[in-house]
Parts: sequence; structure tokens; C-alpha cells
Amino acid sequence: MRPPPDPVVDPRERARLVADLGVFSAAGVERAAWGWDQHGEGALDRFHAAERVALHAIEQGERGSAWEEFRRSIFDMTEGRRALASWQYEHGDVGHKAERAAYGAALGIFARDRLKHDQYVTLVRPMAEALPWLLPETPPQPHP
Repeated sequence: MRPPPDPVVDPRERARLVADLGVFSAAGVERAAWGWDQHGEGALDRFHAAERVALHAIEQGERGSAWEEFRRSIFDMTEGRRALASWQYEHGDVGHKAERAAYGAALGIFARDRLKHDQYVTLVRPMAEALPWLLPETPPQPHP
């Protein structure tokens, strides 16, 4: 039996992320990868620290199985058996960077209510370069 939806995690944000990732073109995947290069790769210690806090908060809130289901839905779109063509096209280094950005965004959304704002920003900032609604207070940087 599946537990009832967690009222604290906004299902609309989760659905929007999944929908947006589902219509990414190859250019969207590239933009997310570029976001990872700009904001994730150089801040791995900070990213991993925010990731640990988010995962701990998910477990403490007894949301582990719901998080795993959401994480798996993202993975299936980007690299799983049902990977979308745009993600398959950018398979390799670019695709993997974009996947890391997508994972961070998913984790940030899922644990947002239990994170400090700077931890949320750390997790979603790479993907916010492609999906500005994740971080409306910080406009995307110009892409070369």
C-alpha cells in the first residue's frame, strides 16, 4: 500500500520539473550541462554537503520511498530504458553533467521545506540556468 502524498512537498513543482525535463531539446540538455560546469563542478564540496543535508532531511521526514520513486522517474527520462531522445543524443559527458544538474534540482525541490535557502540554491542553481523558475531571484547567466 502506497503512503498518502506528503503535503509538505509541493507536487506541482515536482510535476513541473518532470514535464520540463521531458521536453528538453538537445540545447536544453547542453544548457543544463553548462549550468553544472558553472555552478556545480567548482562547488562540489558545497553541493555534496547540501546533498547530505537534503538526504538526511528526507529520511528524517520518512520520505525515503517517495524520494526514491521521484529520483527514479528523473533517471528513467535521462538515462534509463525510456530515456528521451534529446538526453540520448547528448549521452556522454554533456549528458552526465545535465543529469547531475537534474538530480540536484529534484533533490532541492523534494527537500526544500527542510533546507536552508543557501542549501536549496546550491542544489538547484546548475539546473536554474536552463529552468529559471527554480531560482526566480537569480536570472540565468548569458550562455556563450
